[in-house]
Amino acid sequence: MKNAADTFQAIVSERRSIRAFKPDRVSRDIIDAVFAPALRAPSNCNTQPWFVHIVTGDKLEQLRDALPAAFAAGDVAPDFPYDGVYEGVYRDRQYGAAKALYDALGIPREEKAKRQEWFLGNFRFFDAPAVAFFMLPDGFGLREACDLGMFTQTVMLGLTAQGLGSCPQTALGFMAKQIRDVIDVPTHHKLMFGLSFGYPAEAPINSVVTDRADLSAAVTFHS
Repeated sequence: MKNAADTFQAIVSERRSIRAFKPDRVSRDIIDAVFAPALRAPSNCNTQPWFVHIVTGDKLEQLRDALPAAFAAGDVAPDFPYDGVYEGVYRDRQYGAAKALYDALGIPREEKAKRQEWFLGNFRFFDAPAVAFFMLPDGFGLREACDLGMFTQTVMLGLTAQGLGSCPQTALGFMAKQIRDVIDVPTHHKLMFGLSFGYPAEAPINSVVTDRADLSAAVTFHS
């Protein structure tokens, strides 16, 4: 039997972004078993500045139909600004991740139309049976975005522990207006990003593991 440290290491190592899902429904019991413990995530001054809207069923299908066309037409309305411009090693990592994904899909760089069509799969939630939209209260920003990230990571690890997969998607944050057109979101809930989740399908794209920097590149020890 594994001890707690081994179990934790296994869950962290197993988690990856999943971009192909089975259609199998995720039960409410399992969703509750993931999201309820995640509420123990830390936050500045225990403010717990997060709201989550989980969408399945008919509402999900409405979003799956509406979002790709809206994005392709340039009809985007994010609640938070995003430029996505990186330099140096960060740009190298961004390009490396894209290359790994498109290599797994067998789509060469010159086939721009095919790459764009696959990217639109973000807005179909990669055929996942569920999506969670992570939001901050109106007026909250950078500090609380860190809190939201810690909460979301706890959710993703919980999904992995339950045998599920997930994909955190900044792209879904571009579609705040269209999402509000389909689901009832209070005006003071501001969309940061989405997380498609469900049971992973057998697909080459799900075998992609992006590179990680060595410990020494991120952590400096002082004594």
